[in-house]
Amino acid sequence: MWSFDSGSMLIAGLVTGLVFGLLLQLGGVTRYNVIIGQFLMKDFTVLKTMLTAIIVGAIGIWGMLQLGMLEQTGLHIKSATLLANIVGGLIFGVGMAILGYCPGTGVAALGDGSRHAWPGLFGMVVGAGIYAEVYPYIKDGFLKVADEGKVTFADVTGISPWWFILGLAIIAGVIFFLLETGAKRTDSSAPKQTELTGGTA
Repeated sequence: MWSFDSGSMLIAGLVTGLVFGLLLQLGGVTRYNVIIGQFLMKDFTVLKTMLTAIIVGAIGIWGMLQLGMLEQTGLHIKSATLLANIVGGLIFGVGMAILGYCPGTGVAALGDGSRHAWPGLFGMVVGAGIYAEVYPYIKDGFLKVADEGKVTFADVTGISPWWFILGLAIIAGVIFFLLETGAKRTDSSAPKQTELTGGTA
């Protein structure tokens, strides 16, 4: 029986977090220019990283669920509060575009030595505190607008979640292929710089 509050699992979580941060750093998504490059549609490193993380995470979660590794903790599905998710996503996107980091990459950037990420981390803590304070006033009003409950695509369609994961993997593969093909075309069409060599008359 797996226990997520055991010492070994806590150590495993710590190691996993360190490896995750290292991979973020190696992938380049702890750098401001890379994040902003995604918003400017010039650098798709963030898109590639996120798609890969979503697919790997989905395989890991559903795999552990079917192996009985999540029996104690269960699968905690958040309610599909559509309006709140849209508004929250817009706030998140604006903050990410201004700061140049998301919460995960912001913390990793601190470990990478980026001191300008500190104001963002401070803002995340302040924002979380403000949300905690206003939550009692919006939980039965704003957060209930367009609330579809704790549902998944698998619940709605009756199709195995593995088909959705497979479909997402195929879509990601096509996107990766198109991005790489487009990058090669851009490189090949870019004007080549000619080296000028000096000579004697």
